[in-house]
Amino acid sequence: MSASGTRSVGQSIRFANRTIGLAGLGIMAVLVGLAGAVAPAPPDAAGAAQSLVPPSRDLAFGSDALGRDVLSETLQGLSVTVGHATLAAAIVILVGALGGFFAARLPWHCGLVLRWMARILKSVPALLLGLVFIGISGRSFAALAAGLAIAPAAFARSYDRALTLATSRHAEFARATGVSWTTLARRDLIYELRNAFLAVAARALAAAAILLATVSFFGFGATPPHRDLGLMIGAAYATARATHDFHAWWTPLFPALALVLLIFFARLAAAAEQEP
Repeated sequence: MSASGTRSVGQSIRFANRTIGLAGLGIMAVLVGLAGAVAPAPPDAAGAAQSLVPPSRDLAFGSDALGRDVLSETLQGLSVTVGHATLAAAIVILVGALGGFFAARLPWHCGLVLRWMARILKSVPALLLGLVFIGISGRSFAALAAGLAIAPAAFARSYDRALTLATSRHAEFARATGVSWTTLARRDLIYELRNAFLAVAARALAAAAILLATVSFFGFGATPPHRDLGLMIGAAYATARATHDFHAWWTPLFPALALVLLIFFARLAAAAEQEP
């Protein structure tokens, strides 16, 4: 197959990935928006059903140890997870992606210092950084901590792309002909938003969902009654371990499936663009 044919196939695959990913995220956004109306029971409604009833016609996802409808709790947990992950992704875009873009244009090589700092923070696992930031700020700021923990990687990628654009032959020729710095920066920012924004946002959403679910699973994230998917999975595991009864497979399964689908669709949408 020729190089042009290979590129065409790759573009078709990326377009299909983007379509599936965005469609999946759109469906999940609708479910989150209608969670209060679609959920059969209100959030954290203990005693709404008998304890540990398996999935049936009346309870599609069964009930947990406190008699809460797992379908309702999963929808509410998805809503909390998406809300927190979206906030964290916004921080990644502002601090990481846009920060790296403008840092590459700072005078006196100040951007190199920031790039060096981002490289050091990037070498630390985001989960560890998130736990440190949560320990400093508190569990109420878990979304902020997650965004700041993921931001160094986005900063480094954005900085490298912006530096490539700023030092390209086209940019040097434009400066030589009198094109102002602000005009070049505005043009490059338009290119950045057009070519990389979707990938950055979707990748940040997936990374934030993973990080927030993990810290919640270990008890450092969302606080009841605002339970996210990670806290639901962790609570189901803790209950099974405390009672030595692991037969209630549905209590962690459905929240885990919702989390997997959220991450899967976000990564598909991010795969629409080539990795920098």
